[in-house]
Amino acid sequence: MDANKDKYHAVRYEHFGHVDVLQIVDLPKLTANKGEVLIRVKTAGINPGEAAIREGMLAQQFPSTFPSGQGTDFAGVIENVGADVTAFKPGDEVIGFSNNRNSQAEYVVVKADQLVARPPKVSWEEAGGLFVAGTTAYAAVRAVALKPGETVIVSGAAGGVGSLIVQIAKKNGAKVIGIASEPNHRWLKKHGVIPVSYDGNIEENLKIALNGSKADAFIDTSGKGYVELAIKMGIPVDRINTIIDFAAVGKYKIKAEGSSAASSAQVLGELVQMVNNGDLEIPVAKTYPLSQVKDAYTELEKRHTHGKIVLIP
Repeated sequence: MDANKDKYHAVRYEHFGHVDVLQIVDLPKLTANKGEVLIRVKTAGINPGEAAIREGMLAQQFPSTFPSGQGTDFAGVIENVGADVTAFKPGDEVIGFSNNRNSQAEYVVVKADQLVARPPKVSWEEAGGLFVAGTTAYAAVRAVALKPGETVIVSGAAGGVGSLIVQIAKKNGAKVIGIASEPNHRWLKKHGVIPVSYDGNIEENLKIALNGSKADAFIDTSGKGYVELAIKMGIPVDRINTIIDFAAVGKYKIKAEGSSAASSAQVLGELVQMVNNGDLEIPVAKTYPLSQVKDAYTELEKRHTHGKIVLIP
């Protein structure tokens, strides 16, 4: 889009519902006010939590006003900066996050302290899908307080968040057992993770992987009764973290730390440096143009992608 035009394209929906409520609309051109930065979005990640919010499943935790936009993750090029912004200038390539559910668009405005510079070895696709999955993984690993040599089991270990959790846990010196479908086992092994299939008797499969030892912690990214399994295996409740099974949180008093627990430019900066240094791989499952946002979320909601799905405005 020509930056001089008066309109830009953005994802919007008028009421709760499935992907069919999503529209691409024209909105008035944005301006950066004091302390803010206007970014031309190059890539924007999509996340399961956004789908849950759109369907009204999290209306109490995350109230909506309509029309609503979507999206937190993004990466792009700075168009202009507001007064008092000294850390960035037009033309800078940045990675950031929005707190206003509006990053799935051609342009976004955020405060300067919600941005970090994009280093050369971080691709646009990785950059645009990093914040939500990355901070969720960072918080989840921190929540179970892993020590070097301890064993952690991760469900959904090859998904958008799980694939980052297993890498961060390995970087912390833990032994990692990852539950994932058979086609993703090769990737897990490549990253030093012991793969376990969820087909058949999952409890027996985990016992074989543990080889007589005991798991110290469990991180659940997929729900489906894994919290109950972790408790049955004797893992202490203060070392179980879920990012999805909120009913289990109230019932068993386990942890539920996710993106909001690590939602800062400081943590984003740490993650970006890990990617740039080759210490963290951000698997990108697929990219879609912004105009195909419905297709992108349809694919996401199948819950079988390895890594992130990213929109390209």
